[in-house]
Amino acid sequence: MRFAADQSEQTRRLRAELRRAQAVTPALAADVLALAEASRLASGGRARAARIRELIRAEAWTDGALALIELGLPQWKLRRIVYEDGEWHCSLGKHWPLPAWLDDVVDVSHPMLPLALLTAFVQACSVPPGSTETARTVPSVRPATAHAMCCDNFA
Repeated sequence: MRFAADQSEQTRRLRAELRRAQAVTPALAADVLALAEASRLASGGRARAARIRELIRAEAWTDGALALIELGLPQWKLRRIVYEDGEWHCSLGKHWPLPAWLDDVVDVSHPMLPLALLTAFVQACSVPPGSTETARTVPSVRPATAHAMCCDNFA
């Protein structure tokens, strides 16, 4: 229970820091990667995490943020990136073919694209796994009795 509380505090702190940030720094990117490693990374993702660290060292912020989303949240997909009115609008969703109103979507905007992507990643990390899958499923209902009827016209 303590781990979940620490992680939620870390997520809250990172969201506030990303909101205030004017540029991506190696320390900020490393903090987001540490959040991903603490909560979501599978054991097979060590090589890919090392690749993200290389991108952070090279200051390839957009590529690093996209790789981090792909590695840390494999069930989430990038739905939209739009530059409008001086801000980047980024949307992540769990179910790509579904319309946005049926999907569990995270919408974020920021003047810098890498910061918008990182903020969307951190916000998606705070969504509990399986939170919407149960809420958005339609229960199956079976009729109590079934009657077969022929509708062919034999005249």
